[in-house]
Amino acid sequence: MDLLVKNIYKLKSKTSFKESGVLVVLIILCLLIGIKNPVFFSINNILNVLRQISVLSIVAVGEALIIITGGIDLSVGSSIALGGVVCALLTNVGVNPWVAFIIAIICGALVGAITGQIIVKFKINPFIVTLAMLNIIKGIAYLLTSGIPVRFEGPLTFLGGIVGLVPVPVILMFMVIIIGHVFLTKTELGRQIFAVGGNEKAAKLSGIKVEKVKIFVYTLTGFLGAFAGVITAGNLNTADTAAGAGMELNVIAAVVIGGVSLSGGRGSVIGVIIGAAILGVIKNGFVLLAISSNWQMITIGIVIILACAVDEFRRSRE
Repeated sequence: MDLLVKNIYKLKSKTSFKESGVLVVLIILCLLIGIKNPVFFSINNILNVLRQISVLSIVAVGEALIIITGGIDLSVGSSIALGGVVCALLTNVGVNPWVAFIIAIICGALVGAITGQIIVKFKINPFIVTLAMLNIIKGIAYLLTSGIPVRFEGPLTFLGGIVGLVPVPVILMFMVIIIGHVFLTKTELGRQIFAVGGNEKAAKLSGIKVEKVKIFVYTLTGFLGAFAGVITAGNLNTADTAAGAGMELNVIAAVVIGGVSLSGGRGSVIGVIIGAAILGVIKNGFVLLAISSNWQMITIGIVIILACAVDEFRRSRE
């Protein structure tokens, strides 16, 4: 079994997206914007861009694993809101902040596990299930808060703070990226994720417990979503049910632009961070160049379509 999984993984690796492609696009974007406005290359601006994409990148790591298995998760934005709200409410009623933090991310993981269970047990399309969960999770967050932002204070606010010149969310982002990359490329479960997305029937025949793999990736994404929610609350000193609203679209965009195939079986965590960086650079560039935000949305939409077109062209050639 292990030999077959490794062979599938090697095959996918050979035909997978090369991070150098999107990296070149990122570099060109940076140069173009930097030429127009040298402020872009200032340390403060670069750190600002990294801070802006930190939460997005953390959640995108989990989303990438789901899409590699051939699924999708539209509920990640709501998971961000729920994680922050749960942690803030528990802290405000006297629960130890670190215990509140652990409970919040466990809640996120539990929601993800339930989502995965529904998908694999009832054989419902992930798009439909996660779209429903988006509303369910958001509704729970509203019930807990009545739609009113919750004050978030205490030691956990350092998650949105700064160490020296570097924002803590940026440090956490790179930690998640490194761990995610090592996990996906160096572990048995990482190889199984590729195998499930590459050919689910073959994966089952080889002895891989496909259902458990799928439940795992949804659980992990729920965990990361809640974690990102606490970071967001720490950054704003407020937990809001509106936090993460629309984030799912940007998360999926970062994953697709980063080269993760929507058909499953191909992708990388490194590509995801570059994809998120491209989104961040585009948004920052439009601000620096004083271009209407309407054009920003149009540009990002075009980039997403081009990324999907490239993926489809590559698949058709294979």
